[in-house]
Amino acid sequence: MDPIFFLFSLSLAGLVIAGIVWPRRGVLARMAASRHRSERVRLEDAIKQVHACHQEDHSCTVDSLAGRLSVPTGMAARLLTRLADEGLIRAADGEFTLTEAGEAYALRLVRSHRLWERYLADRTGVPASEWHVRAERMEHILSADDTEALASRLGHPTYDPHGDPIPTASGALPAPIGVPLLAATVGDTVEIVHLEDEPVEVYVELEGLGFGLRQQLRVLGRSDAAVRVLAGDEEITLDAVVAANVTVQPVLDADSPDGSRVTLVDVRPWETAHVLEISPALQGVQRHRLLDLGVVPGTEITPELVSSSGDPVAYRIRGALIALRRSQASSIMVQRASSERAG
Repeated sequence: MDPIFFLFSLSLAGLVIAGIVWPRRGVLARMAASRHRSERVRLEDAIKQVHACHQEDHSCTVDSLAGRLSVPTGMAARLLTRLADEGLIRAADGEFTLTEAGEAYALRLVRSHRLWERYLADRTGVPASEWHVRAERMEHILSADDTEALASRLGHPTYDPHGDPIPTASGALPAPIGVPLLAATVGDTVEIVHLEDEPVEVYVELEGLGFGLRQQLRVLGRSDAAVRVLAGDEEITLDAVVAANVTVQPVLDADSPDGSRVTLVDVRPWETAHVLEISPALQGVQRHRLLDLGVVPGTEITPELVSSSGDPVAYRIRGALIALRRSQASSIMVQRASSERAG
């Protein structure tokens, strides 16, 4: 054999072997790291599901966890055993609950997930139907520091774009509000406070009907199979499965403390108002522009100049005059503060 060819072959073989077994960078090391990540993701998904069972007041068993994770019961049992060994869950009479450490871990995952959904809704053009799936991936990637940096960038929001409360950095979780649309009183005017995003097919259907947070509905009728509502000028009938994903609360009377909650369109020239929120229905580039202009909760806004056609209107926002179209102003919810003319 040609000595040069032999040496070349030997060197090549050495490089291949090194590429396989090299610590941290080799193929075997990467495969091991990938398996470790997959195992950690499965364990974290299990922690979240045990937490969800508790929030929904359901029992968490091996069988129920297997169903929620869509895995064999044997794998569900193994995951629960691992979590128990790590002190994250406890077992009693065949049911599982989170320990204090497990609850804190679960809430960190929920916080990362809901903050990322808030980011996707407020700062990107990603379709609403993809928010949940993308956040499911990111919740396992974001570090604690990453999560808090994201919260700061978003202005420390308290609710995700579906109306779910975002746990605080200390682990406090606000109690959910509202009742299922199916339980609302016929004849009442209600506003949507939560749209469940699973299953995604139902969420997409609700989105297609134009349903969004803070939207007002009038309950016209209800049966065991469906509920009939008036949304704007449109009468809509939702079957029980779809309506079960909608949570509402009664609209406050005009004389109540929150009776001055209006859209920016309703604010008169030289009347001061403070931003409450941007409608969840406004997404993508337009929402991003408003946020960049400083239209965030608490910001003071005053309409000062109205064009001859009435649209656009120039608003004083953080010391600058900004022209907004009626379509944009109607998506900004505000609280009236003062009707006195400046200067």
